[in-house]
Amino acid sequence: MVAPLALIFMTQWMLLLTQLCVGWHCTDGINGSAIENFSCVIYNISLMNCTWQAGKDAPGDTQYFLYWKNPRYDDVMECELYIKDENGRNTGCRFQNVRIETEKTYFLVNGSSKGSLIQSYDAYIQLYKIEKLMPPANITISCDEIKNNCIIQWQRPQISHSNKDKCFKYKIDIKYKDNPEGKTIYTSIQEGGNYHMFQRYNTRKKCLLQMRAAGSVCFVSPAWGEWSAPVEFGNEEISSSVWILFVVAVGTLLVAIVTILFCKRTGCWKAAFLQVPEPKNAFCGLPDNTEVMESKIQSITSDKEEITLVADILK
Repeated sequence: MVAPLALIFMTQWMLLLTQLCVGWHCTDGINGSAIENFSCVIYNISLMNCTWQAGKDAPGDTQYFLYWKNPRYDDVMECELYIKDENGRNTGCRFQNVRIETEKTYFLVNGSSKGSLIQSYDAYIQLYKIEKLMPPANITISCDEIKNNCIIQWQRPQISHSNKDKCFKYKIDIKYKDNPEGKTIYTSIQEGGNYHMFQRYNTRKKCLLQMRAAGSVCFVSPAWGEWSAPVEFGNEEISSSVWILFVVAVGTLLVAIVTILFCKRTGCWKAAFLQVPEPKNAFCGLPDNTEVMESKIQSITSDKEEITLVADILK
């Protein structure tokens, strides 16, 4: 019965300590037992992660619990989804459906140990300052191939507490596609708006464009947010080997055309390719008159008969 009663008493005492520590700094406990390196970040509009490290002098069985209080509400809420280390100790918390307010939010992390009193850690944080902005959305770029002017257009990052374009500034970064880790060929920072114009000087290379945003005015985080995915634009430069092949092909074609025209004019084809004479027609010159042919055949036949007759008489 002692253990359950002690557990109930400890739980009630912890809740009381939590209520008392809201708005106050709790320093009772072993020095060095409070958490260290507490930080929070808001991302994807409404998600928040808070992380910390155990105190350097905290007992091995120390467990930590996170509570927070939104200034718009009176209720103190405990973390619903803890992040744990390999020993099962709470080292962080994940929050969902977080709405950013202009007032500061109160965070309290206290600890418990079987044989020791653990110091608590608390902090006031303005949530908009810890938001990691998403990149601008729907980035497009179009270029005038004659004037070599390009215009970039985009939509502001989505946040839960503002819908004004003037609240943001944007950083634009352009590099060559064949050397994305190399030197930036164009960079610019623009206050507000949703488009930007620039002059393109090299039209024979493809380029990669990236953008990110930060708060300029309003209650928006002044830290630069995530880079956008690269947006490709421009024409591909033809490599030297392709140019060489192209020049050789064009040169060969020109030589062939000139040679054909020259030979047509000078008749060199006849010297280069002798013509084979056609065979004579054995029947060439024969008369076409059928009656004449028949009379000649009859005369040849009668002569033969006369010769045969003379031969018979001589016998």
